Amino acid sequence: MLDSLVLHDFRCFLRAEFRPGPGLNLLSAPNASGKSSLLEGICVALRLQSPRAGVLGEVVRRGAGGFSLVGQCGDRELACHYSAEEGRKLKLDDVAQQKSDEYLRVGLVAFFFNEDIDLVRGSSSKRRRFLDFLASQCEAGYLKNLRAYERALRSRNFLLKEGPHRGRELAAYDGPLLSAGEYLVGVRRELCAELAPLVAKHVTAISPRREASGLRYECSGGEDLASALAASASEERRLRQTVVGPHRDDVRLELDGAAAATFASEGQQRTLALALRLAQAELIRARRGSPPVYLLDDIFGELDTERRRRLLRALPGDAQRILTTTNWQWLEETGEAEEWTIREGRVEAV
Repeated sequence: MLDSLVLHDFRCFLRAEFRPGPGLNLLSAPNASGKSSLLEGICVALRLQSPRAGVLGEVVRRGAGGFSLVGQCGDRELACHYSAEEGRKLKLDDVAQQKSDEYLRVGLVAFFFNEDIDLVRGSSSKRRRFLDFLASQCEAGYLKNLRAYERALRSRNFLLKEGPHRGRELAAYDGPLLSAGEYLVGVRRELCAELAPLVAKHVTAISPRREASGLRYECSGGEDLASALAASASEERRLRQTVVGPHRDDVRLELDGAAAATFASEGQQRTLALALRLAQAELIRARRGSPPVYLLDDIFGELDTERRRRLLRALPGDAQRILTTTNWQWLEETGEAEEWTIREGRVEAV
């Protein structure tokens, strides 16, 4: 659980401190006050990536040279500092970290936000990123292999753009691409197989209707990546890019046997997206032995009253939950909860 977080020059915050309780935390504040930025800061502090920004430079407060996040999780202190000049620097218990492996073992996160509907109806890149975020918290070697695959892919694509005369150099990257790529595909397939029944369970729990969901991993080149890569050589030369591999794979989502992106209503798509996030969190807990921090960013306004209630009941009571919205007037009862707001860039208890 997150005991505290101090933000410096992160998004709209000059300096802010947040000390959430171990259970349910309700944060209400007007739009554009920093609710989303606070949850984003928690995600960056614990997992070193933003659910919204592609690179860390995008979250630096305007006019500042960099940002700093210092979080306390039990007896472990996490510190992430970033500047354009020096890049990212990490400390764990005040000891500088050259690699992120030990740092990332401390905190687990499940992030829900409005744009999650794009997991269902958006591009395949959204679903791949969803799987990568899950896998990075479940498999110790996943990030290392993902970075190795991305390096090999960039090098191959650079050579393909240069033209056919770079063929011998191109072949040198096939081995690293296949080695890392086959690992990624294997992990993703396994996770999808474990996710499918969990998603089906949560769809039933959230939706007032009885709907059957389906989820499966789809490889862009079929079952054998090496054969698919060899068979795509002429297409690669024509398009001047690598056309098969984990960077082109997808996750097929279905409701009642039909493609959810095409045939499901918006309400059904939102239900499926929420079920994906709940299943992701449940799988992280099963793999790691403890629940992640649940971060739900202003998603309730798009749900009808019944789905709101069902979602709240689906959140595990023994996990730390931090929920944001503009107001909680619709919430009939919260039980044990700590309430917060943001005033003039400061996070305050209500």
